[in-house]
Amino acid sequence: MLSITSPVKVQSNQEKTVPRPDVLQVGPYPEWDQVPLDEAFVMHRYFEAADKAAFLAAVGPSVRGIATRGELGANAAMIAACPNLEVISVYGVGYDAVDLAACRERGIRVTNTPDVLTNDVADLGVAMMLTLSRGMIGAETWVRDGSWAAKGLYPLKRRVWGRRAGVLGLGRIGYEVAKRLAGFDMSIAYTNVTEKPYAAPGWAYVADPVELAARSDFLFVTLAASAATRHIAGAAVIDALGPEGMLINISRASNVDEGALLDALETGRLGSAALDVFEGEPNLNPRFLALSNVLLQPHHASGTIETRKAMGQLLRDNLSAHFAGRPLPTPVL
Repeated sequence: MLSITSPVKVQSNQEKTVPRPDVLQVGPYPEWDQVPLDEAFVMHRYFEAADKAAFLAAVGPSVRGIATRGELGANAAMIAACPNLEVISVYGVGYDAVDLAACRERGIRVTNTPDVLTNDVADLGVAMMLTLSRGMIGAETWVRDGSWAAKGLYPLKRRVWGRRAGVLGLGRIGYEVAKRLAGFDMSIAYTNVTEKPYAAPGWAYVADPVELAARSDFLFVTLAASAATRHIAGAAVIDALGPEGMLINISRASNVDEGALLDALETGRLGSAALDVFEGEPNLNPRFLALSNVLLQPHHASGTIETRKAMGQLLRDNLSAHFAGRPLPTPVL
């Protein structure tokens, strides 16, 4: 006798589709980052919203992650608008614009993208020193506008090799700057919270930033920004560097007292400055634009294709690791 049985339901081996986590995107990224971000997450483009407060009120409750840039960060109001926020991933090494106190209070993880940009930032710092010291931008204009043919040789500038360099902050970037300066047979000194065991033989440790500036022809500001380092390169440091000195800032604008810097540049108490960062950027204090003894750069020390791709990858890796329950590649908090 034939028996009739109910068909057996075969369970699929395919995993159930997991909803993509909602991520608040504070600023734009290159297309090579935007495409994979859009594939992996539901990206809410805060920077495109006309009414940002209304936008946050609408999407904030669904947001589990924030993708931001170092200079944009995430303030207390943004964090408060996202009650289910779990992680903030920073595209950049600096995270001073993220309200870490608010993150600690709620157990929110914070990551950044260190190491991958270190060498490019160091390269630009040294290039800025060379460009300004040798007057390379003015020299090109001298050729292009016919001054060479009409007026003769370009005015003499100052050498770099064999002179004295100070590095204010011997972290990852400061160390790479000092390594490069050693190739110019420069006398190198540095200031840090403590003496660094990895400093090369012959690099002098100087605890006081004013003393470091006084013994330097070139002062590189390369330390991480925090409340403790705000305006660490203030009037006393700038005056100690003096009318023959050059200040090069490839860190954060807040590490230098811009008002004191402008006063010193305008009066000749400081010889020159090469700057990649500014308060209120990209809207510079117009006093900078009237000066001939400054080199101004658009906050692009990490601006190479190779480094920006690596930064974007690390930003995504941190977000993906968090939502998958894996250890974060580069945690800050």
